[in-house]
Amino acid sequence: MIGALLAGERQIGLMTEELAGRYEEIDLLYAISEILGQTVRLEVAAQTILREVSTVVGARRASIMVYDEPGHTLRVVATRGGIPGSVPPVAVDDRGSVAARAFRERRVLSSDDDRQAPRRAPAGGDRGYLGTSYLSIPICYAAPGAHTRCVGVINLTDRIGGDSFTAGDRKLLAAVANQIGAAIENARLVVRDMQQQRLQHELELAHDLQLKLLPDPAVLQPEAQVAARFHPAESVGGDFYTFTRLGRGRVGVMLGDVSSHGFSAALVMALVISAAGIHASAGSAPDETLAAMLASLSEDLTSTEMYLTAFYGVLNSRSRRLVYANAGHQHAFRIPVSGPPERLETTAPPLGLAAGKTIRRCKMAWDRADLLCLWTDGLVDARNDRGEAFGEERLLTELSANRSLPVSEIADSVFAKADAFAPTPRDDRSLLILRI
Repeated sequence: MIGALLAGERQIGLMTEELAGRYEEIDLLYAISEILGQTVRLEVAAQTILREVSTVVGARRASIMVYDEPGHTLRVVATRGGIPGSVPPVAVDDRGSVAARAFRERRVLSSDDDRQAPRRAPAGGDRGYLGTSYLSIPICYAAPGAHTRCVGVINLTDRIGGDSFTAGDRKLLAAVANQIGAAIENARLVVRDMQQQRLQHELELAHDLQLKLLPDPAVLQPEAQVAARFHPAESVGGDFYTFTRLGRGRVGVMLGDVSSHGFSAALVMALVISAAGIHASAGSAPDETLAAMLASLSEDLTSTEMYLTAFYGVLNSRSRRLVYANAGHQHAFRIPVSGPPERLETTAPPLGLAAGKTIRRCKMAWDRADLLCLWTDGLVDARNDRGEAFGEERLLTELSANRSLPVSEIADSVFAKADAFAPTPRDDRSLLILRI
């Protein structure tokens, strides 16, 4: 009877100890859930989790490593018992690293059952370990409907008491690893979303800044009425326009297109706008103005391997005459009061495309009711779902049909028609309509 009582007491003690252990593990998992729910910063959460895990399993040293895809390395995001920042990134292909092996093979490695790992190195060693036990558990994550992939590793060493890590420790760490895997992915998604928001904000800022480079049409009043529209394919683009009051009834107007689009074209466009403002304000003839612009931009155009088309015309409301120079810009037309549109011929190749070519100028009579219409190729090259281009003929028909309307209404009608025809154009689109 005494023996049975003693055996019962021992059994109760073992059950109590096991229940206490289970309670400790459940409490740990609950604590980790609370930690992950309160922060999105992976480094902060990982450090707190590591402290809790190390305390429960009795490890003096521990670390959490996260896979860095660009570098193909495991990067330490949290450490305990070592010097912070003392562990450099470990290459995933490192054959001498237990953590790298656990990551590659996606399985738990420990000092007890990993027969391929180094066997019980002497205490201390190069890393100053106090014991010989270690445990490395891969951190895996599977998004809904996707394959499981490894995103990091948990490493524990120097178990208090010198004993090996138990099967219960391995089971507990596997559950913790699953939670951390989800946390790593959530943190990455948050960082990616923040980066995208920052990039979107910067793109919007660049878009606004580029629009501010373009002049307000009101500057030409009362000498001329002008409507200008600029719709970049991306946040910024390479189309440009500018106009200048030159005095004595004269106004200068320029529109052009930098080859390519996007940020590189936008940077060149900013240089062109600056150069155009400087040289056009001097009041020189259009051919001289374009030649001066080419001279100041040639180095930048050569280094960026870009070129630009540009039309620059000076309209005189007193003499009713247009003087212009056209550097390879095919989309320049005069829409008279009646009759068919008249193309304003090119007088030079695009700036930066053919060095040493002379820029000519042309003169022609101009009626007050005539329209000067300039646009970039993105407007007529835009294609619909069937692959049909909006086309020059369709655009000229729209301009001619509305030639008697105010210039702003003509511009709005053209873009309404173009947007309905090709809702998703792939190139920058600009349109300028002027009446003196």
